[in-house]
Amino acid sequence: MTAVLSAVLGGGLAVIGSTQPWLEATLRDGAHAVLPVPGTEALPLVTPLGLAALALGLAISIVGTVLRYVFGGIGVLIGVALLAESLRIAVTAPPAAVVGVVADSTGLMGVAAVETLVSSITVTAWPWITAVGALAVCAGGVLTLVSARSWQSTARRYRTDAVAETSRPRGSRPHDSHDPIDSWDDLSRGSDPTA
Repeated sequence: MTAVLSAVLGGGLAVIGSTQPWLEATLRDGAHAVLPVPGTEALPLVTPLGLAALALGLAISIVGTVLRYVFGGIGVLIGVALLAESLRIAVTAPPAAVVGVVADSTGLMGVAAVETLVSSITVTAWPWITAVGALAVCAGGVLTLVSARSWQSTARRYRTDAVAETSRPRGSRPHDSHDPIDSWDDLSRGSDPTA
């Protein structure tokens, strides 16, 4: 359960972080305009990776043991990729990450044009928060890999035991007479009450 919560919370942090400003680009013009750069512009993969982590966290809770190992490994890969990229943005604040926002504001495109137009790029807390979410996704994947065999399978809840079915009396109630409720119960178990 901790692995599922970790993956879901980490993926949720990444998705929320993708909508927040990661960088602030200050232009060299006379007004010194500050342009906020959202996470989706700074790192386009942040939303897909966050959504994948969310889906993976939810799927881990309902799959069997073999798929749990597969999904745990995928969770570790998603977490590592998200961690590496968000830390890259947070540490280096690359001019390429602000090209789209600067181009929308000024009409000039390309990294060279951005470097001449932008006086400074400031990093906000959101790439760091997303990195924390990525660590949570990694932790969820590792916990899944370590404990996958000990989880109870949810699929067993919905299986019928053939031995118990054959030893049970025809009707679902202790007496042998069939009323409409017994017929519905027989249909639910997969047997034909008219046979």
